[in-house]
Amino acid sequence: MKRVLVMRFSAMGDVAMVASVLKEFQQQHQDTEIIMVSRPLFSAFFQEIPRLTFHAIQPKGRHKGVFGLLSLFNELKSYKPYAVADLHNNIRSRFLDMLFKGIGKRVAILDKGRAEKKALTRPENKIKKQLQLTTERYADVFRNIGFPISLSHQLEKDFRLIPPGMMPILAGTKKKIGISPFAQHSYKVFPLEKMEIVVQQLAEKGYEVLLFGGGAEEQKITEAWANKYPGVHSLVGKYKLQQELDIISHLDLMVSMDSSGMHMASLVGTRCISIWGATHPFAGFLGFGQTMDDCVQVEHPNRPSSVYGNKPCPCDGMEAIDLISPEMLLEKIISL
Repeated sequence: MKRVLVMRFSAMGDVAMVASVLKEFQQQHQDTEIIMVSRPLFSAFFQEIPRLTFHAIQPKGRHKGVFGLLSLFNELKSYKPYAVADLHNNIRSRFLDMLFKGIGKRVAILDKGRAEKKALTRPENKIKKQLQLTTERYADVFRNIGFPISLSHQLEKDFRLIPPGMMPILAGTKKKIGISPFAQHSYKVFPLEKMEIVVQQLAEKGYEVLLFGGGAEEQKITEAWANKYPGVHSLVGKYKLQQELDIISHLDLMVSMDSSGMHMASLVGTRCISIWGATHPFAGFLGFGQTMDDCVQVEHPNRPSSVYGNKPCPCDGMEAIDLISPEMLLEKIISL
């Protein structure tokens, strides 16, 4: 078998997109083995992919700094890879690329399309057009090392076991909607007071609502909602990432920011309504197999302000994501 070393260290949504691509890559290349290099938490994304070995990078531990990367290189070199697919293109991965090139390995590096993304997000004279999907950018890296791949861009439902304690909810007859109301950057987060209205309305209409997220503050918020409204369940802090994927695979619908919740839904084949404010699907980060029709957003000349949602996006005196009302989101959810 040809062994391909794949590197993508962060962020969570980007790594989940890699997993979606590798699922189809391994279906189309039965003679390949993948060595996936990423952070330990993200190993859950790759457990269902055949002929894949996960190798954890410890950037704050034994792989910190130049000497740590040299140690990582020696670890990875022992796999004797045929080629290296750098799907990250950052300082760490480029250093490893240089070392692998030095021993004669084929290396291909992700083209992030920085110039066209800058044109899309600049304050004036924006060039607003659909850019290449990030998943296709990943696929190009494999094509450049000699592995043709054709992505379906279709959701493929995973059939997974129901985690302990979730059987009464997931095996019931009510429609089940997951909501991931948080994101790393505040300008991508639908205002929580508006999201609570959505949660309340869905509960009153008889849906089972499952809330996802991470962190102590997020847990307080979601548990408060779960205590207020019948049929609302906070899963924050109760299940591991692998089990969250198992749960999402049994949902009728997922609701997420432009964040990892959307990409987790894609990975297990669950349709996702995504909410966009400072960012825009045009940048190429729409979830694998998800559609523009399921994006909730209000077009405005100032959008988008950034690729990652780390910059404000003022639109007519308010933040871009505030242009979306709870009623708009509810209408979209209920229509599906």
